[in-house]
Amino acid sequence: MASRSINHMIFAGVYPHYINKAEKKNRTKAEVDEIICWLTGYTLDNLQNQIDSKVDFETFFEQAPQLNENVTKITGVICGYRIEEIEDPLMKKVRYLDKLIDELAKGKAMEKILRK
Repeated sequence: MASRSINHMIFAGVYPHYINKAEKKNRTKAEVDEIICWLTGYTLDNLQNQIDSKVDFETFFEQAPQLNENVTKITGVICGYRIEEIEDPLMKKVRYLDKLIDELAKGKAMEKILRK
């Protein structure tokens, strides 16, 4: 399942799609940002710097201050793959983010999305 193309995909190119997906379901950019910051440990300013710098996903996650300690609570299927079974570390992080954004778009409460 590991895809070299995701490593070099620019995070800033995908970020607007996360926002659009959320906004179509009456959720907000602020909620998307909160999810990303929760997952990665970035501050809002650091997140914006990563977007402005047009880093790829590999760099985005390599430079993340610290993945949230509760990422192991993110389970289930996203894009046809069970998150718990993904072996490639980068792909797993990307799918964690996809799953959280998907939960947001499906109307799940932020408290549950952030595994509180």
